[in-house]
Amino acid sequence: MIMIFNFIKNLKKVTLITILCCSFIFLNGCQNNYQDNNVTKVTLWHGINPPENRDVFNDLVAKFNESHPDIEIQALYVGQPDAQLPKIFAATVSGEPPDMLWFVAQLTGKLVDLGALLPLETWLNSSPIKQEIDPAMFESMTLNGHVYSVPFATNNAAIFYRPSLFAQAGITDTPKTWSELKIAAKKLTKDTNNDGIIDNYGIFLSLGKGEWTVFAWLPFIYSAGGELLDGNKPNIVNQGVIDTLQLGADLVKDNVAMLSAPERGYELDNFLSGKAAMQVTGPWTLGQLSQTDIDYGVFPIPIKENPAAVVGGENLFVFKSNPQKEKACQEFLAYILSEEFQTTWALKTGYLPINLKSQESDAYQQYIQENPVLEVFLQQMQWARSRPIITQYTRLSENLGRAIEASLLRNQTPEAALTQSQKRLDLIPFTSNN
Repeated sequence: MIMIFNFIKNLKKVTLITILCCSFIFLNGCQNNYQDNNVTKVTLWHGINPPENRDVFNDLVAKFNESHPDIEIQALYVGQPDAQLPKIFAATVSGEPPDMLWFVAQLTGKLVDLGALLPLETWLNSSPIKQEIDPAMFESMTLNGHVYSVPFATNNAAIFYRPSLFAQAGITDTPKTWSELKIAAKKLTKDTNNDGIIDNYGIFLSLGKGEWTVFAWLPFIYSAGGELLDGNKPNIVNQGVIDTLQLGADLVKDNVAMLSAPERGYELDNFLSGKAAMQVTGPWTLGQLSQTDIDYGVFPIPIKENPAAVVGGENLFVFKSNPQKEKACQEFLAYILSEEFQTTWALKTGYLPINLKSQESDAYQQYIQENPVLEVFLQQMQWARSRPIITQYTRLSENLGRAIEASLLRNQTPEAALTQSQKRLDLIPFTSNN
């Protein structure tokens, strides 16, 4: 999950020179795009990690191939997102892309600009599987009125907390609002040995210009009624965004928040040690937490004006090829979206299923009973939103991250920091899904 966010930081570094200099030997050697003995062979590039999850996926792909003797899906692990980007763009520019790609939805605009993607709305609108997709996912699938990807699996972020530290501080209820969050953070902050240095902070806050920081703060922006776009153009100087950065600045000023190292806001060390009693993260951490003996709980993102969450996870793209391959890809997409795939994937990896029937299935409901913290993330999917799907999303994300960093670290007022970032954004042409 974390490597997915790092691709945003490095995407802007991928230049045409890098693309043309990448090794086409690798690209041509790792895929067999042909039809043999009436079997349509389809290549899928992905970066599924950890290896245990790849094993689960490979088993599910094998199951699909067995039940579709006329299709062979060749699932190829091509590295984590940072390593994938040069390969993806080199293959696309050279006319030798994979038939399908697993990646975050924020890549949509770049691939559309290259004219590489197959629009999927005609197929999806005629497929009964559309009715089974969680409505929260559709925003991440579209750009300029076309469906260019389908969700593979999803997640969102909430606030993990240490119940034992809450009890020691006399806190009996988890925060529901921003004001309650600030009060709880103050109560949880302690100088345990009276040496004038804070030993335990109320909350751990993400810092940096990278995508993880934006992902962690965006739910608060949405909760405050903030937006990142006005029509199809970036507009980050609005009251909701200002209020969110002010919340962070207040927590830092009150000395109740521990700031992460730049671009390291996802690390759990301080939460695990008890140096921070609260931290924004997601269900992908449950595997790591289950290997420890610490106590933990989860509560939804506190509200300012309305409940809010941001959709995470990856989507599947189909590249233009020929009718036989495109039809085979669509068959596989229907399988990925199905209750069968989504339930198995969720039970074995901890991702949230995007299929509504899967969410309601007996097997998954039993899994929730065994892992009750998942209820928070499922509840938040009712109001979760996607990050903007626009061509220059990386520039928008970077400049919002710069403003967050300036507000938290440099004592710059949120409005001044956002205005400075907005001036840079005004120089960039943007398109969006509006």
